[in-house]
Amino acid sequence: MSAKPAPPSEATAFRLPTQWIGVAPFFVFAIMFLILPTLYLVLGAFQGKEGEFTLANILQLFTDPSISDAYWKSIKISFWSAVLGAFGGLAIALAIVRGGLPGWVRSATLTFSGVASNFAGLPLAFAFIATLGRVGIVTVLLRDLLDINIYAMGFNFLTTSGLIAVYLFFQIPLMVVIIVPAIDGIKKEWGEAAATLGATQWQYWRNVVIPVLWPSFLGTVILLFANSFGAIATAYAFAGPVLNIVPIKLYSQINGDVLHNPQLGYAIAFGMIVITGLANVFYIWFRTRSERWLK
Repeated sequence: MSAKPAPPSEATAFRLPTQWIGVAPFFVFAIMFLILPTLYLVLGAFQGKEGEFTLANILQLFTDPSISDAYWKSIKISFWSAVLGAFGGLAIALAIVRGGLPGWVRSATLTFSGVASNFAGLPLAFAFIATLGRVGIVTVLLRDLLDINIYAMGFNFLTTSGLIAVYLFFQIPLMVVIIVPAIDGIKKEWGEAAATLGATQWQYWRNVVIPVLWPSFLGTVILLFANSFGAIATAYAFAGPVLNIVPIKLYSQINGDVLHNPQLGYAIAFGMIVITGLANVFYIWFRTRSERWLK
């Protein structure tokens, strides 16, 4: 019996890379509004007014007292709002996931957290002024019913502590949204196995739950730090150029007011990119470790 002849090889037809069409808008958006502006800022940070190469702008970040003070103040506000927001959000997340509350409480909390984590800028400033301003509803109720004057006690939105209190409104919900999946990843069988082996509740939390949640917790703290460090709309709505933090300082340098110096503004933006970039690198690293634990 003779073997069948092999079919002639067909010419390979040209195919358009249609699988990339769906993600093409993302890459176009990222290149136009993220990568190219970032490269432009980095290049401008090392240029003088005539376009020549210089390190003077970068050095001024360390030698100008107002700029270095703005960085330290922003770092302090970001650090404390991240830490307080992380612990507050963690407590809420543990309560709605493992606290035995009704299911509707979890759904309502996550829905509110998803909205509140993106509630910033002028609407948030107006909400806080209407609530805790000098004639805000909570301020008036505390003064008239309990004879407590929070402004006589030193509360002020234009201080570091005042701005931290405002930032917690979106930091705590963001922590809830991010940490709930990590808490969901803790398997019930781990607790049962620990109880079978005679471990106490504290031993189970210390040796199982905390080590598993720790990378996710640290990663989220870093993400909250970066989120607060770059926030400008809320702070500017409260104080305008009066408050000396990095985003407002950058806005003042580039916007064209008395401090108009675009090259120095590019250097300030470059410093912000370095800090937030490092924060995101550490966040990705901690998140990778957390996902490895929860698999």
